[in-house]
Amino acid sequence: MATRAIRLFGDPVLKAASLDVATIDDGVRGLVQDLVDSVKLPGRAGVAASQIGVNLRVFSYNVDGDVGYLINPVIVETRGELEEIGEGCLSVPGLWFPTPRHPYARATGLDLDGKEVVLEGTGLLAQALQHETDHLAGTLYIDRLSRENRKEAMRQIRESDWF
Repeated sequence: MATRAIRLFGDPVLKAASLDVATIDDGVRGLVQDLVDSVKLPGRAGVAASQIGVNLRVFSYNVDGDVGYLINPVIVETRGELEEIGEGCLSVPGLWFPTPRHPYARATGLDLDGKEVVLEGTGLLAQALQHETDHLAGTLYIDRLSRENRKEAMRQIRESDWF
């Protein structure tokens, strides 16, 4: 299909809760292919449907060469104390801040055949699962920052050439 342009901070679709996929049809198949194509670009660990302007609960991931997707993902378990991990976002380009994330996450969702998929991991995969499901809830990583870091992030956004 195609790589799709990433929506940037300030676009209302990024703050809207995404809708569950009710039926897996050709439109959803095309969306999944576009998400997979879009996440394969260098430097990308995940792309949520909302980031390409589609208000459906689907994301793709690309972690250590493992590329995939989840439809209607739900984080069903996290483990470990929250740790501040360096994090950025394609929708807030050029910024990088310590973001509280659990070191382990497990999510369930569906594949294109409607079968349940379980995806779990630590490190970057756990971070990506949490980050992308946040997107689908209308939450950006900067919403999770400490007050001081969020203030600094907002300053950098206002001064950026893309905002």
